[in-house]
Amino acid sequence: MKTIHWLCMAAFFLPAAAGCSRSMTPGQSGKADPDKAAAVREMLDARNYVFKAQMVSPSSGRTRHLTSDYDLKVSQDKVEAYLPYFGRAYSAPMDPSKGGIKFSSSQFTYNTSDRKKGGWLIQIEPKDEKEVQQLTLTVSEAGYATLQVISTNRQPISFNGIMEAGKETDNP
Repeated sequence: MKTIHWLCMAAFFLPAAAGCSRSMTPGQSGKADPDKAAAVREMLDARNYVFKAQMVSPSSGRTRHLTSDYDLKVSQDKVEAYLPYFGRAYSAPMDPSKGGIKFSSSQFTYNTSDRKKGGWLIQIEPKDEKEVQQLTLTVSEAGYATLQVISTNRQPISFNGIMEAGKETDNP
């Protein structure tokens, strides 16, 4: 009887122990690949990247997965946003086509700082856009990012997504 008991215990715990002892591959370790981190750093230093939003988290309401292409494009001389907005607006736009967070700014401040636990914090303040006060990008070494948008007449909203290299501009 004790033998059956021990066999049952071994059959239960042996697969669990084997699963825990399995080694992790570099992509599963939770740390970014050094080459990926260098590529992300280079993208940010060149100020030529695109943040592709995949999820949106309004201040009030539920988190939603985005099925369309929404992005924030940053280049040396321009910041362009094409993002949705879900949440409370304190004043409605006169033009119904002006919904969401859509703007193009050529006058902006851009500050980058390193984070203590790796990654970067980027703050962008458009000077020629009256609706958006500040854009804050928190970028990981693996290329994942969170964008928080603070607006004048709306509740703050956050987006989660990935960073991609911007298109190369050909200067003649």
